[in-house]
Amino acid sequence: MKFEYPSQLPVSAAREDIAEAVRSSQVVIVSGQTGSGKTTQLPKILLELGRGSHGRQIVHTQPRRLAARTVAERIASEMGVRLGDEVGYQVRFTDESSPKTRLRVVTDGILLAQIQRDPKLMQYDTIVIDEAHERSLNIDFLLGYLTALLPKRHDLKLVITSATIDSVKFQEHFEHALHAKVPVIEVSGRTYPVQVVYEPLGTAPALMRSVPGFETGAMPGDADYAALSAAPNAKDAHDSTIDVPTAVARACAELVIHSSHDRGPRDILVFASGERDIHEFENALRRHYGPRAVDMRRPDAIEIVPLFARLSSKEQHKVFESHTHQRIVIATNVAETSLTVPGIRYVVDPGTARISRYSKTAKVQRLPIEPISQASANQRSGRCGRIADGIAIRLYSREDFETRPEFTEPEILRTSLGAVVLHMLSVGVARTAQDVTNFGFIDPPDMKAVSDGFNELTELKAVARKHGEVVLTRTGRMLARIPIDVRLGRMVIEAAKSTTPNTLAAVLVVVAFLSLQDPRERPEENREEADRIHNRYADPTSDFLTALNLWDRVFQADGEPSNSALRRICKTEYLSWLRMRQWKDLVSQLREMCREFKFKLGDPIPVSRPALEIRQLPLNQQAAHSMCCSWDAQGIHTSMLAGLLSMMGMQVVREPKASDFSGLKGAARARAMKRAQKMAKNDYQGARGTHF
Repeated sequence: MKFEYPSQLPVSAAREDIAEAVRSSQVVIVSGQTGSGKTTQLPKILLELGRGSHGRQIVHTQPRRLAARTVAERIASEMGVRLGDEVGYQVRFTDESSPKTRLRVVTDGILLAQIQRDPKLMQYDTIVIDEAHERSLNIDFLLGYLTALLPKRHDLKLVITSATIDSVKFQEHFEHALHAKVPVIEVSGRTYPVQVVYEPLGTAPALMRSVPGFETGAMPGDADYAALSAAPNAKDAHDSTIDVPTAVARACAELVIHSSHDRGPRDILVFASGERDIHEFENALRRHYGPRAVDMRRPDAIEIVPLFARLSSKEQHKVFESHTHQRIVIATNVAETSLTVPGIRYVVDPGTARISRYSKTAKVQRLPIEPISQASANQRSGRCGRIADGIAIRLYSREDFETRPEFTEPEILRTSLGAVVLHMLSVGVARTAQDVTNFGFIDPPDMKAVSDGFNELTELKAVARKHGEVVLTRTGRMLARIPIDVRLGRMVIEAAKSTTPNTLAAVLVVVAFLSLQDPRERPEENREEADRIHNRYADPTSDFLTALNLWDRVFQADGEPSNSALRRICKTEYLSWLRMRQWKDLVSQLREMCREFKFKLGDPIPVSRPALEIRQLPLNQQAAHSMCCSWDAQGIHTSMLAGLLSMMGMQVVREPKASDFSGLKGAARARAMKRAQKMAKNDYQGARGTHF
């Protein structure tokens, strides 16, 4: 194992200070901007100090799976060891570690699961919580849990890394809890000035008069310019003639032209809020650049590289490989803090991200696309001042930026607390709602959210009350060990209890489908064709059975496909190969878990399938619904309802009366009546008087 610290990384200069702080204090906070080398160099400093020895390990948490793997690979290659030996990693589907492992990079969810099996975390002598400023639910729970654990384990060291903004908050929290000084070590890197320009949708380019191949848009001084700039969200306020993918393509084209005289790295990083946006931005750029984006032998070639968690590791690595031509990287907000993409000189920021929120009325967790906070926008623009003077183009107005919240709200204040409460009960750190609010959270959730969490668990029969305290039922103890959403976990337990082994296997397939993104793809250019092909499986009575029909066709009816056969099937059936693989992996993991619980488990075999001659017809001759199988629909749906009690409703049909349309005549009256009849069937009354 070699210990070398690249001199260009700011953290290398603070190496002695960090080592000294770790020797003398139980908690150390290392704060600095993204890209200062905290993530990759800190573990090496700790290993060199002799942490992670005598049968104990250093655990290093990352908020995302993609980051956990990349970080482990990077540290292993810098230290000259094989990944999986002294340096390993563990994420939801993969464990690359061995008895020799001294440093284990994991997602924060993995460490949470380990707390259940080993509440004192005796396996570790040092814990590094990376990217703590993200304040995800898992990070907040871990920090709260460790606040209580550290006084009981004086040999355990905690190192927290954070962007500069939150370090004081963490310092005050731990000093107050541990009654000891907590050192904060600043390792802010040397950065170059970044010019931030605003280009709201529909307005003229900011760096030049016009961009060839694109509309110019409203100029400063035009009547529409003020309106487009002032609107908090130009997209909603005006039917802007320009859409986001086109705006992204224009901003990139502008930067490519602007940078044509520059020497050195000139790569552009574009932020997207999800996979669909990445594909749309990529298509818009490919349409604009044509052969320049295809033929990498051209001197003016432009390489377009997407980066998101579900790409294969080979494709993800592409971003870190050296290259000679200009590159446009399109990434989700994993590139905002977790990963530093090398060679970035320019940033294009559409100003949105998917932010997890709990809808109290629908009682589900949603991932709406929302405007990002000022702190996130500054993190994004800061990604391009690492190597030379940078430019960040924001596709919204300065007024819009100034009205945004300063920081992103911690996830614990905008999420369903059912899973958190379940976790706390199973680890034994809470017995009442009061315990949850008094737990060492940095931002305690309010009592209403906590009691909603308890109500959700009561509805799922996971908890019972005994002498004023809440205790886990047998169902609750099982739920705490199932690595998926509590409502989905409840469906599995119900199927095991009240249906046949084969129906349980079918419920596992449906539950895995609901945990992941839909594998069906509807590309813009072939949308109708894709819908026609998907309609062959569509069960008119149930989306759940549609998922099972799809599973049976791909993985069972004609035997299990090889990898190359699966790719072929996915291509012709408009399915995402990666999501189908993930679906299969999650089903295997859930089957493994059912065996641990000693559930009787069969196979997800339908009662009957379409005849072989129909399955062998050419695709264009298979009618809608022709690939539907027959399943134990009653057993499957009964199991699913156990997890969705508060979402059941009775249809309330209110027949429209003639007097409702008294002022209307002719076609307008007919239209209004038709709309009223449609609306009359759309009202449902659920539990506790809710309407949806």
